[in-house]
Amino acid sequence: MKAIDLSITERSPQAIATAIARLITTGDLAPGDRLPTVRELAAVIGVSPATVSQAWQTLSAAGLIVSRGRSGSFVRTEPREWLPQRYRGLDGQLEARLDLSRGTPDPHLLPALGPALARVGARAETASYQAKPDIPELHDLLRETWPAPVESITVTNGALDAIDRALATLVRFGDRVLVENPTFPPFIDLVEHYGLEAIGVDLDSEGMRPEAFAAALGASPAVVLLQPRSHNPTGISMTPARAEQLAGILSRSHTAADTIVIEDDHSGAISSAPDVSLASWLPQRVLHVRSFSKSHGPDLRIGAIGGPRPLVDRIVARRLLGPGWTSRMTQAILHELLTHPASIAEIDAAREVYASRQQALASAVQASGGWMSPGDGLNTWLRVGDERAAIVQLAAVGIRVAQGGPFQVGAGQDPHIRVTVGMLRDEIETVGAALAVAQRA
Repeated sequence: MKAIDLSITERSPQAIATAIARLITTGDLAPGDRLPTVRELAAVIGVSPATVSQAWQTLSAAGLIVSRGRSGSFVRTEPREWLPQRYRGLDGQLEARLDLSRGTPDPHLLPALGPALARVGARAETASYQAKPDIPELHDLLRETWPAPVESITVTNGALDAIDRALATLVRFGDRVLVENPTFPPFIDLVEHYGLEAIGVDLDSEGMRPEAFAAALGASPAVVLLQPRSHNPTGISMTPARAEQLAGILSRSHTAADTIVIEDDHSGAISSAPDVSLASWLPQRVLHVRSFSKSHGPDLRIGAIGGPRPLVDRIVARRLLGPGWTSRMTQAILHELLTHPASIAEIDAAREVYASRQQALASAVQASGGWMSPGDGLNTWLRVGDERAAIVQLAAVGIRVAQGGPFQVGAGQDPHIRVTVGMLRDEIETVGAALAVAQRA
């Protein structure tokens, strides 16, 4: 058991939990270290065992420590070692009264699958392994609704599958990839998996900052990977004016003449922002990805990628050596959801509900003396004084959020938390007040 030196003036459960959290953050307490018993620590700092017990419960809810019964309490080791590195930072195995950490859609706002399943018929049958990978009606619908004219489209098993296939096609070991900073953590994991260098480009309220984007292009990146709408984690959506500006900068760059843009429109159907793509100005240099997991159901595992025919054809050919195609049965279900009036109405209603929750939470935080800008889609990004202290503060009242570190690229990270606003059905004023307090923690 490791001795603990707590420098605290206030002996409340919250103060004790925060002090322990800081020792874990600094490495003074390492993963696997055994903590003193409740009675031992209570005697050392002069509080009741119940006070220390409450602090231990807060740390457990925050995912920092784990109890092993009579063996004692220990600093939690890395969660689920099989997960990619930054997925581990998002992993939360412990229960919370209100889990706003996951980045997942509200299941109550997904369209009903039953009617679509009942309508799927022989169109989903597959007579040949060499048949075209996409059912014609879904392919035609995607082409009609794509944000810019497109030469070729193919259906994939979600957005990350499409991005993985695109990177495998485009990059070589040691290439550089520009990503938004902050960005979706699995993007960084993918970049590192392929032996690439991620270069972060800072954001403002309209997307990648033009001057930062222009400077980063000097590194001659092979790929620019960005999220045009409902950016995860910030909730920012790129404006059409900014998209045109970035396309112009890229087209004039002599050091990035061969750079390809990959756009991840992961929440398009539930985004309140205009559909936008740099392909409107650079059609031969953009692969646009559209996913339906957030809007129509994560377990559908379906998306699409479109762009120049030579690039998309290479992705299709490579998939034939793996999964082959995305289930045509699933494609038929998605087509029904995208075309049936009842399903369309459900998605329209979900979009309005998510926007309302974003606005309501931002107002609640501001009413309690904090600051939050309403985002677009499911998530929002809240700056805090101390990331670990904020997470512990919220865990103490039964609220789980995602720590900001895994979303950020490079050194000099700003302390933030990501809040999945999309899961906030009620208690908005209570959560807003708690976030305002955590922001000052």
